[in-house]
Amino acid sequence: MRLTRVHVAATLEAGSIVELPRDTAAHLAKVLRARSGDAIVLFSGDGREFHGIIETVRGSRVTASVGQAQEADRESPFAITLVQCVPRGDRMDMIVQKATELGVARIVPVMSQRSVVRLDPEQALAKAVHWRAVVASACEQCGRNVLPVIDAPLPLLQYLGSSSQTKARLVLEPDMPPPGAGLDPDGAAEIAVGPEGGFAADELEALDLAGFARIGLGPRVLRTETAAIAAVIWLQTRFGDMRPGTGSGSLGQAPRS
Repeated sequence: MRLTRVHVAATLEAGSIVELPRDTAAHLAKVLRARSGDAIVLFSGDGREFHGIIETVRGSRVTASVGQAQEADRESPFAITLVQCVPRGDRMDMIVQKATELGVARIVPVMSQRSVVRLDPEQALAKAVHWRAVVASACEQCGRNVLPVIDAPLPLLQYLGSSSQTKARLVLEPDMPPPGAGLDPDGAAEIAVGPEGGFAADELEALDLAGFARIGLGPRVLRTETAAIAAVIWLQTRFGDMRPGTGSGSLGQAPRS
């Protein structure tokens, strides 16, 4: 049986007792009917996971003892940065969740001219906190022990003005062909995905100047959330740990709910 995994935003040490996060504790107590003595897996995001045993369940408060650590490297050898224009509604939550499951190393939410969503600085920080919680939950489900970095939302041009050492910088654009066999990302890539209406012409020019090559993913126009997931899968299949012979994944794992 697959043990419940719990992210704890604190340093874990074998032999210590930790109180589990409130939402996770409530889920364990009320939905999973956890009891003292139940085994779980704990991780803090440093690449290790720890055997854990539930010690106490008092209402929605749960404590667990921390057992021995073990290394469990489930990170892709190919570092993908997803530069994603923030879509409306809860679509960004889904993009963050699926990008985490698919092994993305960093997610940069950006706002462009045609973005429907507009965020002031306070709202941007609140969104970043929320998305980091989505990342932690996705890591609990998929088995990652390193949380991908997720930045606070910022304007696209501000992001393009920052320096980057990434050799392969790509931007999705309809009607463009996929890159040929000569693409040599050297272990990392950035992929930029536009908003619902696509990037504006001057934004595409700015992306060109920043070293982004325009690529397509087939003859159909994809929604922004579909494009993000398709782009990450394409990169992982071609260069990352979804290539044939790079390891055995699991199909059909049910999410924690």
